[in-house]
Amino acid sequence: MTRPSACETCGSKNWSLVHSGLIRNGAFGNKSQGEVYRCGDCQVDRLDESNCLKEESYETEEYRNSLKQGLSTTDFFKHADPIQIHNLSALRPFCIREKKIADIGAGGGSFLDQVASLAKEVIAIEPTRMYQSSLENRGYKVFDYTVDALEKHRGQLDFVSAFQVIEHVRNPKEFIAEALDLLKPKGKLILSTPNRDDILTKLLPREFSQFFYRTQHRWYFDESSLLRCFKEAASAKAPPPSFKFRHTFGMSNAMGWLRDRQPIGDERLEGINEIADDLWASFLNGTKQSDTIYIIAEK
Repeated sequence: MTRPSACETCGSKNWSLVHSGLIRNGAFGNKSQGEVYRCGDCQVDRLDESNCLKEESYETEEYRNSLKQGLSTTDFFKHADPIQIHNLSALRPFCIREKKIADIGAGGGSFLDQVASLAKEVIAIEPTRMYQSSLENRGYKVFDYTVDALEKHRGQLDFVSAFQVIEHVRNPKEFIAEALDLLKPKGKLILSTPNRDDILTKLLPREFSQFFYRTQHRWYFDESSLLRCFKEAASAKAPPPSFKFRHTFGMSNAMGWLRDRQPIGDERLEGINEIADDLWASFLNGTKQSDTIYIIAEK
């Protein structure tokens, strides 16, 4: 395992070790040894490169195989459709009717299916070959990577989204810069990533760290480090972005972690109802301890 060199976000070489030990390797239950470092300047966390899933893995079946989520578009919908309510809520109060939209890391197209009937033009940026024919058959323009989409759509789009993608990429600053280049003036970038300040990192620091840090994710952000990454990538004239926090699991999952030291997902424990879930999510969103963080930025 090798300490990172210069930080891809800010250029600093001042790293400190924040985790050394077991990390998640693909699907829950599979583990390997890994080290996570924090940049002393921009405060982003980075997994040592020797443990990171290779970038070309996202073009093949390897990534989905590692998660044991199934390989068909239908399999993708099973796990992706339920979380689109949170992604859609991040769009409020913006109007997408008759707008041009691109989704980076579109996967099987769950988010795009939600907005396509309103949008004027829909672009799917997705390197995984096994999803591309399905996306094209549903009328979406498909590009492997953002740099490919820029050849035809630079400065033309109203909205660009990237949900749970930036944590995978080699260079998050370049990733944001390329996404912004797709936007027309005043266009909006909506980007999400797992929140490093998730409440479970405080309640169960040892056990949850072995789950939260994983071979698929190079990068781990909180609000301040994500803001710094945006500032490094954006024009000096760009207005300050805003942030939204969304907790996507119910209270039962947190109670399951405390009881069993492992997730129970969407299973609901006896005695916990929708009212408890809503109060739990409201508390975590309001205190910035949710599992997901969104940044909403304007070009």
